[in-house]
Parts: sequence; structure tokens; C-alpha cells
Amino acid sequence: MEQVDLRLYAIVDPEHIGGHDLVDLARAVAAGGATLVQLRDKVSSTPDMIEEARALRAALAPFGVPLIVNDRVDVALAAGADGVHVGQDDMSVEAARGLLGPGPFIGLSIRTEQQAAAAPLAILDYVGIGGVYGTTSKASGKAPIGLEGLSRVIQVFRHRIGNFPACGIAGITAANAEAVIAAGADGVSVISALSYHPDPAAAARELRAVVDAALKKYAPKVPAVGVHSHGSAPGVEA
Repeated sequence: MEQVDLRLYAIVDPEHIGGHDLVDLARAVAAGGATLVQLRDKVSSTPDMIEEARALRAALAPFGVPLIVNDRVDVALAAGADGVHVGQDDMSVEAARGLLGPGPFIGLSIRTEQQAAAAPLAILDYVGIGGVYGTTSKASGKAPIGLEGLSRVIQVFRHRIGNFPACGIAGITAANAEAVIAAGADGVSVISALSYHPDPAAAARELRAVVDAALKKYAPKVPAVGVHSHGSAPGVEA
């Protein structure tokens, strides 16, 4: 049963590329220790997105790093990506699972305790919680939930199912990643701290080292319970 590795979840976005080539950026962060890469593209045509996703998948393959496509289930299917990430206003998790079948990963954005309580965990692989801190890479118009908000959401999942894979997202850097893990996250999702760094591979190495050290220090001793109906484990055992 394949389990998603959220330790360093890099998002590559052509609108926030920091002067790098999209595929080169993905290759660099994978070389530096990214465990998952997401393509988030709100501006390209569907054919161009499919081409991007195929190129990213080929670049990540030597590193064994899965590719996730943000929002676009059609693009993920056409490109043979490893999964999708959907928001609260995108296609439902149930519809995405119906189209993708049992294998690919599906992640869901969570901001509130109410959303956490309603999330269909049996057909999900992970959740991205936030925004934790302020960020310029996505204009949501919403105030950050902060570390306290992150912790409260994670406690909902722990009450429901034990450990459930969760990463913090938005405004995360090497300076604050430890605090995100201390709040209960299994990893961090990062855009700007990687793409706007002159050496994305070095930035990824630094972040990955911070996360790995924090996980050893703060990993919860909460047993994972249950099994997803589509065949992936529901949590990361500490």
C-alpha cells in the first residue's frame, strides 16, 4: 500500500517561478530532497498544462518523486500524473476519485475544523492545511490561521482517525518549518522559499533537513487506525 510522503511538498507554478525554468526547478527541488511535487498552473491552456505535466513527470521519475496536479483531474489523467489536489470549491473528492480510480493520490485543502470534520478520509490520501502564514503566492483574501489554527485542525483528524497525513501550507520557510511540524503536521508545502531562491536545490536540502529533524523531535505517538477503501494507509505511524 503506497503512502504519500509529505515531508517536503514543493509546488511549482509558472506565475511564481523566480526566473527558473519550470522543469529545471522541479528537477532541482527533487534533487534537493522534495518528496512530492505539485503543478499549479492557473494561466496555461489545457494542452500546454498537459505538456507541462508530462515533462515534469519525466523529470521527476529518476528521483522517484510523485507528481500531483492542482485542481485539474483531466490534466492529471491525460499526463499520467500520480494524483490531484483539490480545494473546497473545486471538483469534489468523491467525483475525483470516481474519475481517477483507486490508485492515484488525492489531496484536499482544509482551512477550518468544520472542513476537517467533513473531509471524506476513506477516499483521501492527505490534506493540506492553511494558509498557516501570510503569503504572496496565492491571493486568497483570508487571514492566516496561524499555528494554533493548524493545531486545532490536526486535532480533529486525530480524534477521527488517529494519524492522518497532513502538511501545512503558505508562507513556510526554513526559519518557521520546525514550528509547523511541532504543531502536528507531517510536512510542509512550499512555493516561494524554493522558487525564489537562487539555488532551489540548496533551499530544498535546507528545508528537508529542518523538517526531518523536527519530525524526529515532535512526531506524535498516535497509532494510525483503519484503512482507506481505495487501498492506501490512512496515516503515517510515528
